[in-house]
Amino acid sequence: DGSKLVSGSNDWTARVWDIASGKELHTLVHKGMVWSVAWSPDGSKLASGGHDGTVRVWDIASGKEPYALKGHGWSVHSVAWSPDGSKIASGSRDKTVKVWDIASGKELYALKGHKDIVHFVFWSPDGSKLASCGGDGTARLWDTVSGKELHKLEGHESWIYSIAWSPDGSKLASGGHIETVRVWDVATGKEIYTLEGHERDVSSLAWSPDGSKIAIVGHDETLRVRDAASGKEIYTLEGHEWDVSSLVWSPDGSKIAS
Repeated sequence: DGSKLVSGSNDWTARVWDIASGKELHTLVHKGMVWSVAWSPDGSKLASGGHDGTVRVWDIASGKEPYALKGHGWSVHSVAWSPDGSKIASGSRDKTVKVWDIASGKELYALKGHKDIVHFVFWSPDGSKLASCGGDGTARLWDTVSGKELHKLEGHESWIYSIAWSPDGSKLASGGHIETVRVWDVATGKEIYTLEGHERDVSSLAWSPDGSKIAIVGHDETLRVRDAASGKEIYTLEGHEWDVSSLVWSPDGSKIAS
């Protein structure tokens, strides 16, 4: 609902903040650096993935951890809730994507195919597909019912750090080590266009809630906003003095946090 923000850090914590006051509400502790955080669709729970190889599920009202999801063989770099809030997908340095049932805390299945670390996982808006990307330079689309790989998206020359679905689920954007963002047609698996302009790695990207823009951050200390239809740059935001690792749009599309 836009009232809170969560951040994960190398200090082994995830922290929940109140946006109106800027005050910290909860400190959630892992047994290693926290690589990824994600809100449940209804905002009542939080998932975090960490260097300790676990996915932890937290109750936001109390700040307590109901349970941890264990099964990855190495650090968990990305977590994502299904749109209906019943499942969590996680991507790991062990080269797998795992899908978990929230009611039972059990692993439903593992998606195997990546040849290196899985940096990011993302559900399609309707929950029928999962996208993943990683150190093997590919993004992969998976059917969430059968677990089968639908497309392997190739074109990046090195690691892909981030992927994002368009709000209507028809396109996927990916960005990574070689300073480019590629936008793909999900139905065909074909590339639509390439966005260039960043001077170093692209670390994170996100579509605006209305699908008209793509925001991109990277290790060149900038946040760039592009027109999603044409790929043209609308503006560049500067002010960070170090690598920018993550960004998120507010639900109404009026603000970006980086």
